Amino acid sequence: MLLICYIGSRRFYGNMVFHMKTTIDLPDDLVIAAKKQAAESRTTLREIFERGLRRELSSRRGRGRGVRPRRAIRWVTAKGGLPPGLDVANRQRMHEWLQKPR
Repeated sequence: MLLICYIGSRRFYGNMVFHMKTTIDLPDDLVIAAKKQAAESRTTLREIFERGLRRELSSRRGRGRGVRPRRAIRWVTAKGGLPPGLDVANRQRMHEWLQKPR
């Protein structure tokens, strides 16, 4: 089952309200159980997902599990550049260069 989830809301510029949206693919049985729990507790499906996500994030933060130490990014560079005769500023000339037999 495909589910579109609205996460949080913030106010910007007067009456305009923005929501962060994401689409997640969840197993059917999980969504059905969540809908059932939401109906039984007289709350929204959004609230069920929000509470579960907050609980998961706060429990991981406290235990320190699943958090890997940050490593420095190793930049890879190589000498080179564009091949002779290739002009990427001009689409037509770039297309012509790509069509040339080599």
